Amino acid sequence: MTTLPSIAQIEQLHRKYARTSEELDLVFQHCQIVQEIAKQLIKANQTLDINADLVQVGCLLHDIGVYIVLATPGTPYIRHGVLGGNILTKEGFPEEISRFASCHTGVGLSRAEIVSSSLPLPAQDFFARTREERLVMYADKFHSKTNPPKFNKLSSYRKQATQFGVDNVARLDALVREFGIPDLVPLVAKYKQEIK
Repeated sequence: MTTLPSIAQIEQLHRKYARTSEELDLVFQHCQIVQEIAKQLIKANQTLDINADLVQVGCLLHDIGVYIVLATPGTPYIRHGVLGGNILTKEGFPEEISRFASCHTGVGLSRAEIVSSSLPLPAQDFFARTREERLVMYADKFHSKTNPPKFNKLSSYRKQATQFGVDNVARLDALVREFGIPDLVPLVAKYKQEIK
């Protein structure tokens, strides 16, 4: 098992890549919210065989690549996962951690989907393989870094997933069965953000 970074080390990495305090607030707060959602889902599924400490690290690092997208006009947002994986590898993290960034986009992307849609990504599969990776990817679907940031109802995300085909919806439904549905109401109150 990899030695995991502390929350302070993770925050320092966010500060290294954020150009402004606004970028730091947007991305790091989103990562913290995703971590709270994942923690809630773990607590609700006490029989879940999962490494909660690794999930916390994955949640807090999964969107590190967003800073590169924000700093590089014209970079497609869909590349933030791959860019984040590259950052984490460059920073010396093992694949076990860098995959949280590279494999959390949507509910997974297949090589065939990337090629058929001409997505600006390497032509390979980007699927969460471990339960920890799947939980981070799933928890991420319930919060968006829009302007202003907001929480997403499952029904809203399912509608979005439908646009990308039946395989996408099936992957989402499998995650719902595996982890359940989080209670977003306390988080909506805590962060004073809308739920749509």
